[in-house]
Amino acid sequence: MYLPVLVKNYVNDVLANIPGYYGQVEDIDIALIRGAYVINNMHLNKVNAKTQVPFLNFPKSDISIEWKSLIHGKIVSEIIMTNPEVIYVFEDQTNNGKTPDVDDWTKALTDLVPIDINHFEIHNGKLAFVQLQANPNIDLNFHKLDLYADNLRNVKSKERTLPSPFHATATSIGNGKVAIDGNINLIKEIPDMDVAFSLEQVDVTALNDLTNHYANIDFEKGDFGLYSEVAIADGYLKGYIKPLLTNSKLIGKNDKFLKVLWEGFVGFFKFILKNQKTNTIATKVPLEGDLNNVETSAWTTFVNILGNAWIEAFQGAVDNDIDFKDAFQESKE
Repeated sequence: MYLPVLVKNYVNDVLANIPGYYGQVEDIDIALIRGAYVINNMHLNKVNAKTQVPFLNFPKSDISIEWKSLIHGKIVSEIIMTNPEVIYVFEDQTNNGKTPDVDDWTKALTDLVPIDINHFEIHNGKLAFVQLQANPNIDLNFHKLDLYADNLRNVKSKERTLPSPFHATATSIGNGKVAIDGNINLIKEIPDMDVAFSLEQVDVTALNDLTNHYANIDFEKGDFGLYSEVAIADGYLKGYIKPLLTNSKLIGKNDKFLKVLWEGFVGFFKFILKNQKTNTIATKVPLEGDLNNVETSAWTTFVNILGNAWIEAFQGAVDNDIDFKDAFQESKE
């Protein structure tokens, strides 16, 4: 009967001793029969935060033994999180321009799970990046996030190089569709992985706060897409990022003269670099190198812009031309 109180006090003690952060959990439920405990209403924030927006807000986290793994002779756990929110307020998370070490809070949260995590799920989650000092405020978010990751401790399929599959979907700002699929090996100190990412059908006007703040341009209409593939082997990364802008139009009717002039200048080059058949501006940015020194090619990126405009338009899809063996071979060389 006293166990829930004991566990609650332990969790609150852990949250209260994370350097630079403070947190609290409202309630703990214990389910001894299924070997589980449920953390209700846990939040974490910076000590010197300028806002009252919780950095982490986890309404319900169900942590239990994964019984099916006992068949394979392993005692591991599974976590199912419902409605979790991670809201990164830029002003809260930086001190004099420096970002705090994420190991401080990630290790503390991991310590709340006494057994290695093998299965992980998120239902209806939210991830947001907020910058309040921008004018207007910037709020880039992904909501309705559902994530599924299995076999994280390599309980089965031990012969596979990347034994842990994961899949995620979400809705982005501008009502875009997000999909992530991949495989990973978390057993290694530096995880190996092969990941494909797509962001499609984003109403580009939803990004006006961002583009206006950093480039002093805004859009009257258009669709934005982003596609990427990344493979990491032994700390070596190989991949690409492919952004596409379709049917876009700058210069709103109510813009001031100088802004119209600047957007007209940008629009002129946008017209030159646009594929006239598909009305798309796109490029493909190659990524390659050691994780401590990933390099991109500005020249290749520019050539790809010209290639999309004047030769053959890029397709709004993942290209499927990056494979884990590519990164593995490069890392060996």
